[in-house]
Amino acid sequence: MELHEIRYFLALSKTLNFTKAAEMCNVSQPALTRAIQKMEDELGGLLFSRERSNTHLTELGRMLEPHLTEVLTRTQTAKETAKRFLRLDSAHLKLGVMCTIGPVCFVSFLSRFRADNPGIEITLTEAVPDRLCDLLMKGELDVALIARPNGFTPPLQPQPLYRERFVIACSAGHPFAQRDAVSMTDLDGQPYLQRINCEYRDFLRDTCQANGSHLVGAFRSEREDWILTMVAAGMGICFLPEFSNTIPGVIARPVVEPSVEREVCLVTVAGRRWSSPLSAFVQAVRQYRWPEMEPAHTEPVRPAEEMAQ
Repeated sequence: MELHEIRYFLALSKTLNFTKAAEMCNVSQPALTRAIQKMEDELGGLLFSRERSNTHLTELGRMLEPHLTEVLTRTQTAKETAKRFLRLDSAHLKLGVMCTIGPVCFVSFLSRFRADNPGIEITLTEAVPDRLCDLLMKGELDVALIARPNGFTPPLQPQPLYRERFVIACSAGHPFAQRDAVSMTDLDGQPYLQRINCEYRDFLRDTCQANGSHLVGAFRSEREDWILTMVAAGMGICFLPEFSNTIPGVIARPVVEPSVEREVCLVTVAGRRWSSPLSAFVQAVRQYRWPEMEPAHTEPVRPAEEMAQ
């Protein structure tokens, strides 16, 4: 049974006249008659009693009419929903964001995107990089904002957005606050507040050790706001991406000798067809002017495999 046959049946059940039903459906009367006969053959019984000037529904026809009405209504609703989605009206986008991404520079982009695409509702999911990659692969996210020290493996497909250095975050009363930059060797013996969700956590620790610095662990937390509040209170220092500070009283100074950078990427799954909201989002990302990192004082730190040689 096809949708156009259901439409013909409902038109005939309303008009009880083959000629009027055919006109309502913009088809010839023989075409409508053949469609009704085909339905009756498939169902194994008559849907209409055909008498001269007295066409009416049979018991089978009356029994099926509400069910077929519901089928057509649901189909029309589904088509309208699809049209609204393709017009970016009442569309939904699932965006993954790394826990360590500072909201300041990205929220300005989201604000502009929302103004340009008011029909798209975005759900933000915050997680660590490995978890976001897993959700992308499972199709539970459409796109994600991720930085990874070891890059990405296919079919994950990154598009670089911006680079940012790691800085040392300290309180206004800390000696580092009076400097323009802080070298890795200066960090030796400093009380350290560890951001557990930092994707560069192990890389930064190894870099410190390679440069003769030993950080003294003081506190560890998954909560970025807790760590930064403790930094502002003078309880220790921490590494922090330069665009991530959101707490008043936290002073950020670039790390040099060597400097460490991360590249924030918009990650999708290669070969997967993009929905209309995702296409609009990626296009907006490509056109947006992302923040530019100030020139580094020294060359960026070498990859870990080079340092080991």
